[in-house]
Amino acid sequence: MSEAHVVTHLEDRVLTVRFNRADKKNALTGAMYTALAEAFTAANSNPEVRVVLILGQPDCFTAGNDLADFLAVPPSGPDSPVMRFMRSLANLEKPVVAGASGIAVGVGVTLLLHCDLVYCGEQTKLNMPFSSLGICPEFASSYLLPRLMGHARAAELLMLGEGFSAKKALECGLVNALLPNAEVEATALAKARQIAAMPPRAIRITKMLLKKWSLATVNESIDFEAAHFMAMLHEPEAREAISAFMQKRKPDFSSFN
Repeated sequence: MSEAHVVTHLEDRVLTVRFNRADKKNALTGAMYTALAEAFTAANSNPEVRVVLILGQPDCFTAGNDLADFLAVPPSGPDSPVMRFMRSLANLEKPVVAGASGIAVGVGVTLLLHCDLVYCGEQTKLNMPFSSLGICPEFASSYLLPRLMGHARAAELLMLGEGFSAKKALECGLVNALLPNAEVEATALAKARQIAAMPPRAIRITKMLLKKWSLATVNESIDFEAAHFMAMLHEPEAREAISAFMQKRKPDFSSFN
């Protein structure tokens, strides 16, 4: 299966799903979210797929949402493309491996929370700038991050919205290993193939058990965050923050309460 900006390839029972919009730093559009949701949903029911591998390019995993596309057609309910994408990845029963290098922003970071193994380029820059854009965390990150790294570290990343290094991501438990950018894809593929060669039912049951005790809360968190996120997109803080970002100026929040 291939879409203009999402390409999939099945080989050795590993389904590779690649962001393929390098000229826009793999910024995700509604059409890309739809293609991703369809790929993950199909993988769940395809017996030929044992592992899903998510990749970008060596210099860019994904810059997150394409803001122009996102603002033109903002998510408005549970059946919007981004919500279908989130649910399909969060509930994928087969193991998911990710190889991220270059930059990972916004959903490019939070989607890693729903992968089973993550390999990262050692020079990768990560960022979750939700608060600085006048919006709130998404993809169950407000639930998963504190449990992964503790409240203080999660609050620092989500409240300040500052970029952080791959080394910090490793220290916080967000990724499994750091590698030279040129080795990320090959390593992630090798790990995916290693899992694909193992007893498939044992792997699926192991993943189910790892996620069982939190999956219901993850799904609840996705919906609860999204309700706030969608409402906040239309509020003055977000309008000022996003306008300033698009205009390359410093936002002014001095008049807000």
